[in-house]
Amino acid sequence: MSIGLTIPENLLPVDGRFGAGPSKVRPEQVQALVEARSDLLGTSHRQAPVKNLVRDIQEGLKTFFNAPADYEVVLGVGGSTAFWDIATFGLVRNKAQHLSFGEFGSKFASATNNAPFLAESSIIKSEPGTRPVPVAEAGVDVYAWPQNETSTGVAAPVHRVEGADEDSLIVIDATSAAGGLDVDVSQADVYYFAPQKNFASDGGLWIALFSPAAIARAEEIAASDRWIPDFLNLKTAIDNSRLNQTYNTPSLSTLVSLNAQVQWLNTNGGLEFATARTNDSASRLYEWAEASSFASPYVSAPEDRSNVIATIDFDDSIDAAAVAKTLRANGVVDVEPYRKLGRNQLRVATFVAIEPEDISALIKCIEYVLANS
Repeated sequence: MSIGLTIPENLLPVDGRFGAGPSKVRPEQVQALVEARSDLLGTSHRQAPVKNLVRDIQEGLKTFFNAPADYEVVLGVGGSTAFWDIATFGLVRNKAQHLSFGEFGSKFASATNNAPFLAESSIIKSEPGTRPVPVAEAGVDVYAWPQNETSTGVAAPVHRVEGADEDSLIVIDATSAAGGLDVDVSQADVYYFAPQKNFASDGGLWIALFSPAAIARAEEIAASDRWIPDFLNLKTAIDNSRLNQTYNTPSLSTLVSLNAQVQWLNTNGGLEFATARTNDSASRLYEWAEASSFASPYVSAPEDRSNVIATIDFDDSIDAAAVAKTLRANGVVDVEPYRKLGRNQLRVATFVAIEPEDISALIKCIEYVLANS
């Protein structure tokens, strides 16, 4: 397969960014940054202009997710990776149960399992491309899993665990799901994510919707004798978020572009608009793969297939890595598979900022590369 192959311009997508994160940023978000250059960028995050921006984000996200009135939007610096440690210190009282069905769910499981002040975690695993289900277990006070496994393209429902201890919490990693997959956030106590996926901003920030029970748990643990580093103290993040700020300085450009995306989503119909759009994009890929003689959806169970990360396997007659390289040489980028999965496949983000018609154009480009190699 020749990487030097030129794909005809009329076949190319308008925007060739299909990465699983950081994701495509809409031009309107870049324009919002330009407009913020004099009155927001380069100003103090403790003063009214930036605090008002944070407040707008918090209110916009509660609206988007149709969150219960008593849920709070908490923000902190460090992204979802930092939040795994924050939750380990500040949400798990004694024992967590994790669903591990890919790279990212396993990382939070490792964090709680390695914590010397917690009991050994209960970790329920399944093979990549499938998902396990939570099981009520006496003594477990946090049940945790990803709503969307970014490495494999498997989606898992968000729900309460039947039979779980009454004061247990449901903690959902929604980093690549939030803003693109349907959810009833009242079924979770903590629904956390970073903004570089469906919210089309940059990384380095974590955002979470907290139930009153989760707030109470964080306050309970913070008042105990457990030592918690200041940066990882969840009570500190909650207190600062109530003041429309973060404990330490956030990236203002991230906040500006995030707010622009939240406003766009809400103006167009909120979560219903977003989920219909990602479903449209993902369906185009899955239907194409199912009809193909050389490709197939990696996730075999249709009900487990993600609408924001589509993984497509190719048979041995096709070198998917070479296809990805040829696409990249033509400006169609970031469709390589997750490196640790090691499969002959393409991984395509169908986040809400991506135009469904660009997904159709991507399919035509793949077909052109295969037909002319």
